[in-house]
Amino acid sequence: MIRTLIVDDSAFMRMAIRSMLASSSDIKIVGDACNGKEAVEKAKKLHPDIVIMDVNMPVMDGLTAVKTIMSTDPVPIIMFSTLTTEGSKEALEALHLGAIDFVTKSDNRHEVNKVEGELIEKIKGIHKSNPNILRLLNMRKFKGEVVRKKWGCSGDFGILIGSSTGGPSSLEQLIPRLPGDLPAAVFVVQHMPEGNFCRQMAERLDFLSELEVKEAKNNEKIKNGVVYIAPGGYHMKVRKAMDVIRIKLVKGQPVHAVMPAVDVTAESLLDVYGKNIVASILTGMGNDGAYGFKMIKDAGGSTIACSEDTCVVFGMPKTAIEYGAIDVVKPIFEIPEEIVNRLEVKCNGK
Repeated sequence: MIRTLIVDDSAFMRMAIRSMLASSSDIKIVGDACNGKEAVEKAKKLHPDIVIMDVNMPVMDGLTAVKTIMSTDPVPIIMFSTLTTEGSKEALEALHLGAIDFVTKSDNRHEVNKVEGELIEKIKGIHKSNPNILRLLNMRKFKGEVVRKKWGCSGDFGILIGSSTGGPSSLEQLIPRLPGDLPAAVFVVQHMPEGNFCRQMAERLDFLSELEVKEAKNNEKIKNGVVYIAPGGYHMKVRKAMDVIRIKLVKGQPVHAVMPAVDVTAESLLDVYGKNIVASILTGMGNDGAYGFKMIKDAGGSTIACSEDTCVVFGMPKTAIEYGAIDVVKPIFEIPEEIVNRLEVKCNGK
């Protein structure tokens, strides 16, 4: 039984969340709170397995509550908030403070079933993975140096990074350690709904990194030393015409129930970069990435998975490993160096 605490200043929303979760016999509501202060007190008293946390609340807001809970009684927290421009910033800050994921609130009655399914899936997936929150929080304090190399590359090279639940915090440990003179373009596929979140995440990573980090735009010319993050709600592909490589954003059908999907980008990169790809899968539920990474590996590219002991949710990496799609498994704090080293080998034609 997954013991869950609901935190929201709206009595209607607390009741709505109770109603959503009632459809799952695996979830037990152990209490609710109407503000962050009450959430901190009840988290300490009730010891829930998971907390569903609103952002904007009186007395103490959700961000302060997350920071307080993670410093006193760490527990997996899922933020439940609207993803407006401001909401995206707040959700991203919540993840930085230690929240493990978020689900988008919707006022659209037609999307209630979708939100319900997503919320239940994430609660079960996170609980099943049993993340060691204290360990993960301590790992985030690790600030490694930028990995330097002297490059002598010729040709086109691509780096692919795939992630889902727990991805934003993992990306903050990886992207800032890649050097600004990287002789490759970096493509990030982070499972995310349509909205402003990926743009906000790109701005944050851009501030932290030597590399330019941006949300990808349709038909833009790809440049080395730039990180392109797939926008939520679009598949990201690349195409090459007349020796120019460009981004192609596709509003298609979800793959593995997600859009963007890692597999879509991986297959597209193979057509352009062939064996000159280094790909890393970080964290998340489900099996997206396994097929695409297997194709990359079979074509002579390099594939890396995050180790279970440093992974937020060991779903996607585990599936890729079991599928035979991974060359090497590394802790998250060693993946930047592994990417750079493998890119250097490829640059030298080995």
